Amino acid sequence: MTVYPHAKINIGLSIIGKRPDGFHDIETVFYPIQLFDVLKIETSVSGASGKLIFTCDGIALTVDGLKENLCCKAYQLLDADYDLPPAKIHLHKVIPVGAGLGGGSSDGAYTLKALNNLFQLQIPNEKLTMYASRLGSDCAFFLQHNPAFGVGKGNILEPLSLSLAEYRIVLIKPPVFVSTADAYASVIPQKTTHHLPDLLQAPVSEWRNAVFNDFEDVVFKKYPEISRIKEKLYHEDAVYASMSGSGSCVYGIFRENPGDMTQLFPDCFVWNN
Repeated sequence: MTVYPHAKINIGLSIIGKRPDGFHDIETVFYPIQLFDVLKIETSVSGASGKLIFTCDGIALTVDGLKENLCCKAYQLLDADYDLPPAKIHLHKVIPVGAGLGGGSSDGAYTLKALNNLFQLQIPNEKLTMYASRLGSDCAFFLQHNPAFGVGKGNILEPLSLSLAEYRIVLIKPPVFVSTADAYASVIPQKTTHHLPDLLQAPVSEWRNAVFNDFEDVVFKKYPEISRIKEKLYHEDAVYASMSGSGSCVYGIFRENPGDMTQLFPDCFVWNN
């Protein structure tokens, strides 16, 4: 079975409070984009390495990254309750790591869905969502394919009517790793005075002065090259530009195809839908 985990961007992101469990309460809009990893899962034969064989190619992952990979954790999570047959998982990584695009979370969520289908576990969506939330705060979003307003840790989702189909989205990720934990530790939570879904009802051209990502102030100070990417995207006539999540990827929304931007952003991962 082969599935295609998709990436997301955050349109607006407010950190509104610190939770007793150490996480933060946020408000954000998750928007799915057509950038995919490739995930192949098949039955296997149990061997000395255990019930699960996991391999990965494409964008390199560190050894620690493999140990913490959410595909493996998703298998282990379901195996604890359903005693899964042995499986082989191969992940072809395309979505940049440490970019704020949710690639790892999407891989984990799609693994849950694929295992449910492959082994005919008949886990209902509500319970699958519970498993996804145990994997990671934004994993539940990737069980669906539609924009959503995320609150709580990002795991409480409300469907949102929002389409950027008439626009072109460009992603620029510099060779910079931003620690999500460090980014959260540097932000001072603050209650919002607006309702983000209401702000997004305005034309995209009006978002620039109204829709913000709270991580940008702290991340831009530490990594000014990320700030310069956002400035360049506006200079190239982006209607709206923002960092996604805690970075380091910046996206630009354009009315028309801006063309090949690889020369403008050398040494960066560049993607255009």
